[in-house]
Amino acid sequence: MTTKGTLVVIGGPTASGKTHAAATLAHTLGTEVISADSRQFYHAMRIGTARPLEEELLGVRHHFLGHLELSEMWSAGEFARAAEPVLQRLLKEHGTAVLVGGSGLYIDALIKGLDPMPATDTRVREHLQQRFQQYGLPPLLSELEQLDYETWLHIDRYNPHRVIRALEVCHITGRPYSAQRTTPQDRTDVRIVRIAMDVPRPQLYAQIDERVDRMMAAGLEEEARALLPHRHLNALRTVGYRELFDHFDGSLSLPTAVELIKQHTRNYAKRQMTWLRRDAEWHWCTPTDHAAMLTLATAHP
Repeated sequence: MTTKGTLVVIGGPTASGKTHAAATLAHTLGTEVISADSRQFYHAMRIGTARPLEEELLGVRHHFLGHLELSEMWSAGEFARAAEPVLQRLLKEHGTAVLVGGSGLYIDALIKGLDPMPATDTRVREHLQQRFQQYGLPPLLSELEQLDYETWLHIDRYNPHRVIRALEVCHITGRPYSAQRTTPQDRTDVRIVRIAMDVPRPQLYAQIDERVDRMMAAGLEEEARALLPHRHLNALRTVGYRELFDHFDGSLSLPTAVELIKQHTRNYAKRQMTWLRRDAEWHWCTPTDHAAMLTLATAHP
């Protein structure tokens, strides 16, 4: 029997039911949940990120939900540094902690660690940001393709923060960003159990479409309109807001914007599934099979 504490990681694509699964498991185990969903960090973006309501948390304390202002940016490393003392407290007090989210880089930052990278160079960063503000992402992506084809292939091309950071590292070090990354192993001071939500793709896509309809009924259009003055911020360059901002500009009808939100969310879910499938350590469970999840969480290695 191991004397280590256990970190149960609940993963899955958006709209797969991982929030309810994590809250249910944490409630049963008498512990708390650490959220690694980078979109749900922002207080003002409740509807568009499907941040769970209080009643959906089942009375379980959740960390890192709605704690940031729009102007703040949190890297995966910053998340991991903030989450580490929370994790250690939960392991000490309860023996188990639950980590949930669809942001793979943020999950990996806590369970694997990050490669050491050079500190930010303010001059280089400001120059890249000025180019982004003036010309948008395409020229920066073209430069990244030339400097670091491997990173260009896999990077989130809708995330200026990540594109700028990758270019910044290339410029500072004179080497490709990808050449400075390794494949770190899981940390060994805690037992890690990965559980992924197993939802057939047609069902998942139907759930995504239904959730977008519920978000619109709950006031997503009004939320996005209130956030329109802040559209230049990185936090709002994301699915759900981007399409509605285009609608407000007059380039999309509202029905077209809603359909694009659904399509882009399905595309995002597909990328999340690709990230999950790369790692054979995930145990796949249907989102409502809480008994199977509990067995996995409490099994002795």
